[in-house]
Amino acid sequence: MTITCTIDDEGIAVVTMHNPPVNAITVSDTCAIRDVFEELGRDIDARIVILTAEGKGFNAGIDIKEMQSADGFDHLLGSGAACYAAFEEIYRTPLPVIAAVNDFCMGLGVGLVGSCDILVASTQARFGLPEVDNGALGCASHLAKLVPPLKLRQMGLTCETVSAQQLFEWGTVYRLTEPDDLMAEAMSLARRLIQKQPRVLSAAKQALNAIDTFDLAKSYRLEQGFTYELNLLGDGSAARDAFVRGDRIITR
Repeated sequence: MTITCTIDDEGIAVVTMHNPPVNAITVSDTCAIRDVFEELGRDIDARIVILTAEGKGFNAGIDIKEMQSADGFDHLLGSGAACYAAFEEIYRTPLPVIAAVNDFCMGLGVGLVGSCDILVASTQARFGLPEVDNGALGCASHLAKLVPPLKLRQMGLTCETVSAQQLFEWGTVYRLTEPDDLMAEAMSLARRLIQKQPRVLSAAKQALNAIDTFDLAKSYRLEQGFTYELNLLGDGSAARDAFVRGDRIITR
């Protein structure tokens, strides 16, 4: 996967994910996202960040085929650590972060979006957590920022998705656009934010983080603990093997 970052003359940084065919993310990709946001937090030329993706979908989640190609638990633990660090780096970055999402945003993708500050999405975007079907937990902590409590439970247990239109009606999506207009809308929003004083904007984000009712890091770490437990019991690996084979797991 290629993680690219460009900064224009106005100070708008665009972080782009691109890994055909479905933008499933590897451990090294996740670490690269963490590194990019860490650098942006120190870059005096950066004022606003847009996180987006090229190709088919925003993010299909973790690369399960990569995970199942490795023996033992080291890869799983490395993936968990990388996700935790990437989400936290986005959330703590002293710059406002806009997520620009087209088409599907699944699993880890929801974690990325839930770590951002403002969400712009296309009419084709859908969000979901397939974790239970894949023998894992994760990113319900971030989905909780996007949907009401009982919708969160319904989505977490059934693995059904929610549309950007529904999120827009709930106020979670700030701007709903046609797919071809997505980046133009995100750039327009970024330019509006750039008109504000940089230190004031940064202070506002830090204050919003401090009063946030969602302790993302703590809650996500708890979810990871259950995932590791499921892997020790064998359920996690069995579900991922079934995914790789193309089988369907029937739960009891």
